Amino acid sequence: MSIILIMLVAFCAITVVIGFISSKKNDSVAGFVLGGRSIGPWLTAFAYGTSYFSAVMFVGYAGQFGWKFGIASTWIGLGTAFIGSTMAWVILARRTRLMTRRLNSATTPDFFGSRFNSKNLKLAASAITFVFLIPYTASLYNGLSRLFAMAFNVDFTVAIVVMAVITGIYVIAGGYKATVMNDLVQGVIMIAGTIAIIAAVLRVNGGFMNSLAALSQVTDDTVSTNPGAFASFFGPNPVDLLGVTLLTSLGTWGLPQMVQKFYSIKSEKNIITGTVVSTVFAIIISGGSFFIGGFGRLWNVDIAAQGYDAVMPTMLSGFSPVMLGVVITLVFAASISTLSSLVMTSSSTLTLDFLKDRFVKNMDEKRQLRYIRAFIAAFVVLSSGIAIFQHKSMVTFIAQMMGISWGALAGAFLAPFLYSLYWKRTTKYAVAANYIFAVGIMLLNVFTKSVFPTVLKSPINLGAFTMLAGLIIVPLVSLVTKKPDADLVSHCFGVLDEIAPAPKKEYLEDAS
Repeated sequence: MSIILIMLVAFCAITVVIGFISSKKNDSVAGFVLGGRSIGPWLTAFAYGTSYFSAVMFVGYAGQFGWKFGIASTWIGLGTAFIGSTMAWVILARRTRLMTRRLNSATTPDFFGSRFNSKNLKLAASAITFVFLIPYTASLYNGLSRLFAMAFNVDFTVAIVVMAVITGIYVIAGGYKATVMNDLVQGVIMIAGTIAIIAAVLRVNGGFMNSLAALSQVTDDTVSTNPGAFASFFGPNPVDLLGVTLLTSLGTWGLPQMVQKFYSIKSEKNIITGTVVSTVFAIIISGGSFFIGGFGRLWNVDIAAQGYDAVMPTMLSGFSPVMLGVVITLVFAASISTLSSLVMTSSSTLTLDFLKDRFVKNMDEKRQLRYIRAFIAAFVVLSSGIAIFQHKSMVTFIAQMMGISWGALAGAFLAPFLYSLYWKRTTKYAVAANYIFAVGIMLLNVFTKSVFPTVLKSPINLGAFTMLAGLIIVPLVSLVTKKPDADLVSHCFGVLDEIAPAPKKEYLEDAS
């Protein structure tokens, strides 16, 4: 226990120090929320990756889907690397940076409001972001509960309070700059920890080939009657595997806390470097985590009694104190990095898109910063309170809302955001229709799951369906509704044709 405590205390101390060091140049909203739009490629890439992966992925998803799909769950990790990271950077990064700077947008709701000159779209987007990020944020704490209980034999509340306090201190003090600098530190810890865990897990069963051979002997007639299904290329259920892969990879294209990382890119070379770094990071962290989870059935876990969240902790329970310290620090770092991104997104959205000008008039820079910092504290307290309540009362609904939250956010924003960057004919009516469809169908799944076909009863499969449906809904509604104002479209897209060393649609100048 002393070894693990030393590791955690050292990590927390470094995190807080970085927060205070970064607080010196946060006297403007752009500086606090976007780092002055001048964040380098390594910081941006690690910020993107660490915001992507948390205890929800490492403990929850890797354990659950590793148990369900076996070694084929590695496809989920590779999907996040090549679809959720590589393709997201290549397709979204440059245009997002150019157009949001032209529109002076600091948040996703602000982008939609400015892109379509619609206060209602901005308000609706801010409401969706606010409502669905709260359960998403609360779910981050759940992955720590079993690991802390295993390592320290302490109440889950202790882990929540420590995580909330540390996150609140450094984000309130240092803003986005502190977040991305800490993300780099946390990312390095996550890489080293994941590689060490892969080696340790495989060593238990005598290496990769012996582990795979042992997995091929595992059978479960409730999942598949095919022998060796859990060691096969696509696992026992390829359809559900595809749904999970789509939601966890393509879904990031519509998550506000993810795409807003592209707002702060400094120059063209940052995009190239960021693409490579974030892809490699995702292959190691996500690919490695799901690869580890794929061997979960080689350990004795009573899923009916303990749940899927017990899979990863059970696998790691036999590690040495040093290795266990690495695991705890890894998961703690992953959770804090994602939590900081979520609370920053929520607080800035609520202040800039919901309260400013609509409810609070004449909100100057200093006042905006006070509100953002206050809401960061409020979101940290609220999300941790919900997590504690869920854990104490065993209300499973809140834990299940993770899938609903991700599906609603990605379903509502992915298609409108993508078409807004690339298609001039996109209309505000199409965006509004997609908001209503995505949020409506995900909420309908919560209350009347029985009306859905079997394959769509799962919030994860339904979320993937909602995202893909949006790619059809937005163009169809756009074609049958009034064309957007020509001057507005020219203003938004004109920046892409401005001549620098090449047209800006092909080149992003150094912001400095």
